Amino acid sequence: MLFGRLWSGNGRGRLETMKILVIADEESKYLWDFFEKSKLEGIDLIISCGDLDPRYLTFLVTLSSVPVLYVHGNHDKKYENVPPEGCICIEDKIYVHNGVRILGLGGSMRYKPGPHQYTEKEMAKRVKKLRFQLFRKHGFDILVTHAPAYQLNDGRDLPHQGFQVFRTLLEKYHPKYFFHGHVHMSYGRQHKRYDKYMDTHIVNAYERCVIDLDDDDPQSHIR
Repeated sequence: MLFGRLWSGNGRGRLETMKILVIADEESKYLWDFFEKSKLEGIDLIISCGDLDPRYLTFLVTLSSVPVLYVHGNHDKKYENVPPEGCICIEDKIYVHNGVRILGLGGSMRYKPGPHQYTEKEMAKRVKKLRFQLFRKHGFDILVTHAPAYQLNDGRDLPHQGFQVFRTLLEKYHPKYFFHGHVHMSYGRQHKRYDKYMDTHIVNAYERCVIDLDDDDPQSHIR
């Protein structure tokens, strides 16, 4: 169970259950074009894994009354001029929500000039700068990125190749979940919604899906 492992060693005890809406890459017509507040009933937190219209995030935070966290995708240059209002950027930090430690690392593999793209070395440098936060928070429970991890549901072309350092994070800290975007499930490569690596449940957040944080079998219930 998740709650037996979260915050182990620091005396915080069990956490409450949490239902999370994770989104990425394509705005959901189900939510944006045909919105009804009841569609978000029971959702405790919304997490964006990038490449979404900032106005979409502003829309969700305004009408849902729950926090919206986000990292940048490689196509999110527009956020510099039109940031998602009322939302929380979690880039390069461990954000704690109701006791759950959420680490954010946006961007993709660098394949052309532009923002929110990184070489493997540059992404590893970002992770290295998090050493004190990781030590002080005793790790993290959810990894939120735009790009996937290397050879874990990524693509073989450079733009969609994942980062090796993300695998290293999973191997060292064993988070409960890893949410990412970037590899659209509409692509012909048949990218999966769910995967698992060691102790970590990996979820491709393409468009939208709902996760129960304390679910021990999310593959059977993910929607």
